[in-house]
Amino acid sequence: MSNSGTKAIASELKTQATILGGLVAIFWIVEIIDHIFFSKGMGLAVYGILPRNPMGLRGILFGPFLHGNFPHLIANTIPFLTLGWFIMLQETSDFLLVTVITAIASGLGVWLFGSPGFHIGASGVIFGYLGFLLLRGYFERSFAGIFFSVVVAFFYGSLIAGVLPGQVGISWEGHLFGLIGGVLAAKLMARRQKYR
Repeated sequence: MSNSGTKAIASELKTQATILGGLVAIFWIVEIIDHIFFSKGMGLAVYGILPRNPMGLRGILFGPFLHGNFPHLIANTIPFLTLGWFIMLQETSDFLLVTVITAIASGLGVWLFGSPGFHIGASGVIFGYLGFLLLRGYFERSFAGIFFSVVVAFFYGSLIAGVLPGQVGISWEGHLFGLIGGVLAAKLMARRQKYR
């Protein structure tokens, strides 16, 4: 590989690390602020998605950055970094588009159909990443894409159970609609790639 090729890869990896690291840093800074300054009552969770309440629509934007506690945040950090980076492997710009589509799909789904109470956390987006990665290969009709989908299914396929109701305090609706948003993103982006 030429020196310019190596520099391009290093630059791309640096960009990817900056984007993912920056978003995770925001998650952690917000949780630290919430823990220190807003530990009484609901704290910053009041900026999450509140189903069928007009004020709750702001949670579509803010909800993914809010977490109930540090264990919730820790549980979301690793899959966010891993699956987010997997999306970037083909093209870094894919990450932004997939994130926006899945956050809106998850957020609107929760707002329209979610159970009462505030819904917060990045897990809707994470399930969107999972849906995107699982079906990207199918929609792209490429061997490499299908192989990658199988690898993701092997390591993260067990997360699919999170779209089922039953766990108290878990927004399965956010997971379900995030997954649907990821599948939609995979289909839209495969179609866009075909016309490039």
